[in-house]
Amino acid sequence: MVAFGKKLKERQIQQWCSYYINYKLMKKKVKQYANQIETGALDHRHILKDFCRMLDNQIEKIVLFMLEQQGLLASRIAELNQQHYSLMEQPEFFRMSELREAYRAVGQDLLQLLLFVEINAVGIRKILKKFDKRFGYKFTDYYVKTRANHPYSQLQQVFKHVGLGAVVGAISRNIADLQDRQGSYLSIYDEPSLLPLQDPVVDSLKSAVDRLTHSTNFLEFLGKHALIMPEQLPFPAKEPIDDQRYHFMSLLLNLVNTFLYMVNTYIIVPTADDYSMSLGAPATVCGIVIGAMAIAQIFSSVYFSAWSNRSYFRPLVFSSIVLLVGNSMYAMAYDCHSITILLLGRVFCGLGSARAVNRRYISDCVPLKIRMQASAGFVSASALGMACGPALAGLLQTKFKLFNITFNQDTLPGWVMTLAWLMYLIWLWISFREPALPTEDSPTAQETNAVRVDNLEKGLVQPLLQSAENEHNDEDEQDDEDQECDASEDTSEESRHPANSLGSAYRLLTPSVKVQLLIYFMLKYAMEILLSESSVVTSYYFAWTTSSVSIFLACLGLTVLPVNIIVGHYLSNMYEDRQMLIASEIVVLLGILFSFNFFIKYSVLQYVCSGLIMFVAAEVLEGVNLSLLSRVMSSRLSRGTYNGGLLSTEAGTMARVVADATITLAGYLGENMLLNITLIPSLMICIASIIATFCTYNTLY
Repeated sequence: MVAFGKKLKERQIQQWCSYYINYKLMKKKVKQYANQIETGALDHRHILKDFCRMLDNQIEKIVLFMLEQQGLLASRIAELNQQHYSLMEQPEFFRMSELREAYRAVGQDLLQLLLFVEINAVGIRKILKKFDKRFGYKFTDYYVKTRANHPYSQLQQVFKHVGLGAVVGAISRNIADLQDRQGSYLSIYDEPSLLPLQDPVVDSLKSAVDRLTHSTNFLEFLGKHALIMPEQLPFPAKEPIDDQRYHFMSLLLNLVNTFLYMVNTYIIVPTADDYSMSLGAPATVCGIVIGAMAIAQIFSSVYFSAWSNRSYFRPLVFSSIVLLVGNSMYAMAYDCHSITILLLGRVFCGLGSARAVNRRYISDCVPLKIRMQASAGFVSASALGMACGPALAGLLQTKFKLFNITFNQDTLPGWVMTLAWLMYLIWLWISFREPALPTEDSPTAQETNAVRVDNLEKGLVQPLLQSAENEHNDEDEQDDEDQECDASEDTSEESRHPANSLGSAYRLLTPSVKVQLLIYFMLKYAMEILLSESSVVTSYYFAWTTSSVSIFLACLGLTVLPVNIIVGHYLSNMYEDRQMLIASEIVVLLGILFSFNFFIKYSVLQYVCSGLIMFVAAEVLEGVNLSLLSRVMSSRLSRGTYNGGLLSTEAGTMARVVADATITLAGYLGENMLLNITLIPSLMICIASIIATFCTYNTLY
C-alpha cells in the first residue's frame, strides 16, 4: 500500500497542484503541535485555535478555486448554448456533431473538477482523523458542528459541491438533446442501432457526483448491504476487464449460493417449534434449533474468509457438500427420534456458510464497471431467499412415507434443501471457472487485489489525472522519511498492513466504528427475535397454523426490495445518511415498544403492525448503517482475512446466536411471558445504540 500523502500527490492535476489541500504541511504541523505540547511551548487552546485557522485557510483556498473553475465552465456552457439555439433553427449534421464534442470537452473538464473536490474532501477527513488520533480530542465533532451548520459554510461547499450539480445537469441535458436530434437525421445505414445509448461522459459525471455526495441510487443502496468498502481516493484509470478472473457463470453461481443459503436459513422457522415438540423437546427449543446454524457460522466465516485468499471453487464445493449432509441429518432426525441429530444437522448447515466467499468473489473478480450491480444482486438474492424460505415451508404441508422414511412438514424442508444443494453441486462442478490468482512476484497485481477486496465502486471514470512528474520524487522521499519518524501515524509501513487477527482488527476500531457495529448487532438481534419466535408467539396468542406463519414471514421478506427502492431512489437524496440512521433507530424503538403485550388483549393487528414497522425500519437501518460503516472504518480493514465485511458478519451472527439463546431461556418461564421477556433486551440495546449514535453524530459525515 502506498502512503496517503504519496497517493494524494500522484493523483493531483499538475496545473492545479497549488490549490489542493497541503496535506504534507498539515501533517507536519500536527507533529510539531505534539512536540510543542511535550515541551510546554504551547497549550492546547492555542494549538486548537492555530489548527482551526490553518484548516479554514486551506478549505477557503479550495473553495475559491472551485468557484472560479465552476464559473469558467458555466461561461463555456453559455456560449455553447447560443450555438445550440441557432442550430435548432437551422439544423446541420456536422455542426451538431462538433457541438456535441464541445459539450463533451466541457464535461471532461468538469469531471476533473469533481475529482479535485473529492480528493480534497478525503484529505480533509484524513487530517481531522489524524489530529483526533494524535491528541485524543473530539476535534472533528467541534469543527464539523461549527463549520458545517454555519450559513456561510465553506466546508459544505466541499462536501456538498454546491452549484456543480447544476453544471452537470446542463451538460447532460444538452448532450442528450443533441444525441436525440442528431439521431433523427441519421439513416439506418449510418446508425445500425436505433436505441439511444448513454453518453460515456455523462456516465462518468454522474458517477463522480454520486461518489462525492455519497448519494445512493437503488443499486448502490442495495450494494451497501454487502459492505464492500470503497477505496480512500478516487482512482481515475479505467479498469480493464480481466478475462482470466471474471466469468459470468461463476458470478451467477455465487449469487445462487447466497440465495440457497438464505432459503436454508429461514425455511425451518415456521415448523421448528413443531419439530422440536415431535422429538420430545419444549416448543421454545426452536430458538436453539434455529440458532445452531448461526453458532457454527461464527467459525465458518473466519475459515471461509481465509480460504478465499487462495481459491473460490474449493470452498464452494466444500460448502455445498457440508450443507447437503447437514440438511440430510436434519431431515433424518425425525425417524431417528433424536434432537441431537437435529441440532448437529443445523450445525453442519452453519459450517457450510460461504457468504464470505460470495462477497469476496464480487470484490476480487468482478470488473469495476459492473461491481455495483453484482453487489446489489448479492443483497437481492439474500432478500429473495429470506422471503422464499418461509413461503416454501408453507407449501410443504403434506405427509407420506417412502422406504420407511417420513416426509412431512417437519422433514420436507430438509429433504428439499438436500436435493437443491445436490443439484447446485453438480452445476457448480460443471460450470464454475476458478479465477487466476495474482502472482506473488507481481507488485501491481498485489496492489490491485488489495484495492479490490471489499471495494465498492461505481460507474466508469475516464483516465484524466496524470501521475506526478519525476521532479517531485525528492519530496516523496522526504514524505516517506517523515512517516518513518512518526511511529504513531497510520501512514507508517507497519500500520498499512491488513489486520492479521481479530485482536489487531479490534484495535483498529474507532468509537464511531464500534457504535455502528453496536447498531448492526441491535438490528440483527431485534429481527432475529421477531422471526425466530414468530411460530411460538402466534400459535400461543392467535392459534396460527404453519401456513399462516409462513405467509406472515414471507410478506416480511418481500418488503425488503420495495423499501430499498423507496430509500435508494428518494430518501437518500433528500436526507443525509446520519439523519436517516437516527430516524430509523427511533422507528425501530417504536416498533419494539408497540410489540409488548400490555394489559389489553394482544391482537393480531397489534402484532402484525408492530412487527412490520420494526422489520421495515431495521431493513432501512441496515443499509444506512453499513454505508456509514464503510466510510468510518480504517482502510486496513478493507482487505485481508479479517476485513470489515467479516467483522460485520460476526457481529450480526453473534446477535442471532444471543437472540436465539434468549428465546430458549425465556421459554422456561412459560410461553405467556416469552414475548415480553425477549423484547426487553431488544429495547435496552436499541436505547443504548440511539444514545451512542448521538454521542458520535458529528463524526458520521
